[in-house]
Amino acid sequence: MDLEQLRSTARDLVAPAKGILAADESFPTIEKRFKSIGIPSTEDNRRAYREMLFTTKGLEENISGVILFDETIRQSGSDGTSLAKLLSDRGIIPGVKVDAGAKDLAHHPGEKITEGLDGLRGRLEEYLGLGARFTKWRAVITIGEDIPTPFCIDANAHAMARFAALSQEAGLVPIVEPEVLMDGDHEIEMCYAVTAHTLERTFHWLHEHGVELTAALLKTNMVLPGKDAPQQASAREVAESTVGCLRETVPPAIPGIVFLSGGQDDIPATEHLNEMNTLGTHAWELSFSYGRALQAPALKSWKGDAANVEAGQQALLHRARCNGAARSGSWTRTMEKAG
Repeated sequence: MDLEQLRSTARDLVAPAKGILAADESFPTIEKRFKSIGIPSTEDNRRAYREMLFTTKGLEENISGVILFDETIRQSGSDGTSLAKLLSDRGIIPGVKVDAGAKDLAHHPGEKITEGLDGLRGRLEEYLGLGARFTKWRAVITIGEDIPTPFCIDANAHAMARFAALSQEAGLVPIVEPEVLMDGDHEIEMCYAVTAHTLERTFHWLHEHGVELTAALLKTNMVLPGKDAPQQASAREVAESTVGCLRETVPPAIPGIVFLSGGQDDIPATEHLNEMNTLGTHAWELSFSYGRALQAPALKSWKGDAANVEAGQQALLHRARCNGAARSGSWTRTMEKAG
């Protein structure tokens, strides 16, 4: 493990004005998104869509890295260049999702545990050879009646720590992603409490596993009310609650926090990030690692038609620029009208 190289990569991923594009949708998720534009989820369509995203001119100005799916890191573009190399040649760091998805947690109804640790050491070596420089592992925590349980949170935190240690051993920067889901009608205070507990246990187990925090990143949810909550929160409330929770639980050694959008629409996700970056200086970079909140406009513009590639790319570039501005708290709604 070249610790200085890992630290450099981690810092590069959260460089000013930049964030991460999450393009690691599983087969069921990409199929659902393609259905929304009326095209089948074939291997060729998935490759064409992601090549459209990755070849956007100027994307490297606001996108530091891309999280790839297992299929995608093995694919090549229309000119025969691997998609991972296509990104790295433009100064965008390729990464890969390495978990096997969230499955039902035995004897814990309504709760999930992320699988994929078996054989991970060998897969990490393979991904490194395919061009990956960072990895990601997602755990999902659901708020509901009598859940989450402390056991569920601890089991997922322990698995994330094992993943992170193995990634650093292999020479890859780990992004640990504990996500408290927006599903439900809970108030923002409940999300705060669950997120704080989840982060506290995550960093406890990262420490126990000897993970070097200066060579890792945190990807997590913003502190939000449940999407069905009768009382929603202002952008300022979300920003203050999220930053307050992070200050309680996240060590300053970690170079950056890249937020997931977690089901938020594109503009609210940008606005919330922008508001956080107006609250003064923080111990870590506050950045983004959005999937749908970056891609949705591009997908709608592309529609699976090669004639619409430029329109799709312009839609992606606009969202990337807006989120790049949110990194410094300089985004305004006027920017959205300009796009």
